[in-house]
Amino acid sequence: MAKQSLQLQQLNNKMRGLAALRKVAMPPTGWIKAIRTALGMSMQQLGNKLNVSRQGVMDMEKREKDGSISIRSLREIAGAMDMQLVYAFVPNDGSLDALIEKRATALATEIVMRTAQTMQLENQANSEKRIQAAIRERATAIQNEMPKILWD
Repeated sequence: MAKQSLQLQQLNNKMRGLAALRKVAMPPTGWIKAIRTALGMSMQQLGNKLNVSRQGVMDMEKREKDGSISIRSLREIAGAMDMQLVYAFVPNDGSLDALIEKRATALATEIVMRTAQTMQLENQANSEKRIQAAIRERATAIQNEMPKILWD
């Protein structure tokens, strides 16, 4: 558990620095073509650096735009333009902690509501305030335990 917690903390720290990148949209022509043209580099010139034809560069730009280009190709192209490829996953909620909390709350809600429904059928219903407290309590326990069912 401590190893997992340390790993989570280290990844969270890295991802917080990347959170702003979620708002960066790919140029409509794709990064390769946008950067190549901004640098004033022709397809032939980039092709010469990559040992491919002009048509090969055109194909790479098309594959990037439609999402079928490989990471290896992107790294090679970045290197040819004296750049580096930065590759990462960025959580929609900003951090892994927020992602875990969101999923734990959803799972806790499912568990508590199932119990609450049973109790209501037995005419022993809890107040909404008590149900919400139980959800928070269960979510915290789930976050601490990190059971495999969290991701089902």
